[in-house]
Amino acid sequence: MSRWEELIKNIQQDVKLFLFILGVFCLFRIGFITVLNSYISEATTLKDIFLALYYGIRISLKSAGLVTLTSFAFCTILTLFIKKDKVKHVRYILGSVYIAILSLLFYARIPYYEQFHMGFNQLLFNTFNDDVTAIFHTLVQEYNLPIRLVMTGLTGIFLSQALKALLRTKTFELPRFSTWYKNIAFRASLLVLIYYIVIFVRFGGSMTYAYNIDWENSGVTKDEFLNEAILDDVQALYRAYTLHERVTASTGLDMDPGRMVEYGNYLAGHQVNSQNVDDFLKKEAQGTKIKKPQHVFLIIGESYANWPLLPQYKDLNIANGIRNIITKEDAAYVPTFLPNGMSTISGIMGITTGLAEANLYLTYLPESYKEPYSTALAPQMKNLGYKPRFWYAGPTSWERVKDFTLAQGFEEFYGMGDIESQSGNVWGCDDKYLFKAVAARIDDPRPTFDVIMNISNHAPYTVDLEKEGFDQDSVIRGLPDKLREDKELIKKLGHFWYADKVMAEFIEEMKQKYPDSLFLIVGDHADRLNLQLNPSLYERYAIPFIVYGKGITKDIFPKQVSGSHINVAPTLLELLSPQGSVYHSLGNSLTRGNDIGFNYGFWVTHDSIGRIGNESAESVTGTQPAEPPDLVLIQKDIDARRAMSWWRVKNGKNMNTKE
Repeated sequence: MSRWEELIKNIQQDVKLFLFILGVFCLFRIGFITVLNSYISEATTLKDIFLALYYGIRISLKSAGLVTLTSFAFCTILTLFIKKDKVKHVRYILGSVYIAILSLLFYARIPYYEQFHMGFNQLLFNTFNDDVTAIFHTLVQEYNLPIRLVMTGLTGIFLSQALKALLRTKTFELPRFSTWYKNIAFRASLLVLIYYIVIFVRFGGSMTYAYNIDWENSGVTKDEFLNEAILDDVQALYRAYTLHERVTASTGLDMDPGRMVEYGNYLAGHQVNSQNVDDFLKKEAQGTKIKKPQHVFLIIGESYANWPLLPQYKDLNIANGIRNIITKEDAAYVPTFLPNGMSTISGIMGITTGLAEANLYLTYLPESYKEPYSTALAPQMKNLGYKPRFWYAGPTSWERVKDFTLAQGFEEFYGMGDIESQSGNVWGCDDKYLFKAVAARIDDPRPTFDVIMNISNHAPYTVDLEKEGFDQDSVIRGLPDKLREDKELIKKLGHFWYADKVMAEFIEEMKQKYPDSLFLIVGDHADRLNLQLNPSLYERYAIPFIVYGKGITKDIFPKQVSGSHINVAPTLLELLSPQGSVYHSLGNSLTRGNDIGFNYGFWVTHDSIGRIGNESAESVTGTQPAEPPDLVLIQKDIDARRAMSWWRVKNGKNMNTKE
């Protein structure tokens, strides 16, 4: 038998292994749903179940591909060089071991879900810090460990025997053609086909990253149980490992209690005789600045940087919607504003909790789920009579955003699975469908506070720009000559245009229907798109902050004001709260003249920007500032707010002891 014939025969065996293991994943998924069907909500339909099974097959392509890749490397490739029949048994051994592991995980996952209402997650790693003996007795007494082990063994043996029978079935012979070039053409075509199949498996049933599926974006149904069922046990374990790594990598400013009191007094602006973190963050409102609106909208724009709003980029015509809003008499704009972190989830954490970025993954830390932080925005808006709701165009499973926002006081959460849409990508639905869904739910007689997070201005950039009316020529005319042929750049700029357009249209529609509405617009982060390869710090990292609505004036903020995401909540609360009412915030309201904004690595004032820990600074125009900023004061302010945030999340409310 020639090497080509041996290769084709072994590839067919690998395909058998792949399809069998994929079938095992599907079987266990159906079993999981069947056994725990009582967890399916009453509103769930057959369509949701079939959707879960469909996405489950897609994500399990990757999991089945793992063992197949191993078989290809250690069996198929080896047989080309080692002519021993024993090598062929490696495939069966690998498959049997994988089946044994999957069987064990299947029977373990059922009680795990009953306990934690989630598939395998980072809590698995807490086992090593717990009483292992007690855990073992619990497994035996409460979860019938011996019976489950017997069932695991029987299931594994049965499936392994079925795999053996499948691998013993005949394979097709390598076709032979009359001419040499036909043989070469066939073999080349076969290799190309295999390549594309590998890509299809790698991206979870897609040929491009744009429609790739993984554990972070797989929660596409309305039912949380079905969203968990979509993940097979291998993907659930991968999620657990990833989340564990994120949490263990979280480090911060480990301050002693005495130092924390000093920082607390600095933030409070006076001496506070307390060991409770929250007491240092207590503030009294100066009095409402506007008449209380019926509806408040806080829009977090995905990758909505500030630079397209600058005068020198006006001719690009990609930010005309928000630019037009800024010019209105009832709008105020803060151009020197920084995001909380370098990612979307950092921005959401900063805005919803009011806490500064301190290298902590709040969405995965237990403290975030005990109760809302005192500085959290949603409960404080609820105290003012508003119903807080969170809207996200993507899947609810992403970064635990649904669980986190609900734990931090939002009464309702709407994600991708709750939104009727006709287009989108791996990260969620197109923005127009998100805003349409929000608009349809505004008739609530109770005053509402809606936080809206869009996603279309994000790679892989799949919006049908031509269909949405994008005039690329108007953008090209504003580009430097050297960039006018850069189609990929124009596509990215087009998605910024789309996000800006849809956002502005929604705002004006709501303003017309509900004239007293208040709108806050802020970017989640920048540093994704620039025209220059090496832009200034200001153009690269700054995001806009805009307040628009009845009663807002151009001078509602002092001229020399700056800020970051931690200033959003106190600014909104100060605008709406009666005089003397108490609220909690780490940052200061912009109405009070806050003059420093900062995040994970940078700071900004009204005229300067710089890197934390670096003695140099730039003007926001890219030149040296006219007056050197007080770097000592800036560092003190940053250290105090980051330390207070870190301590509250890691050690709780008490400054005297570490919990």
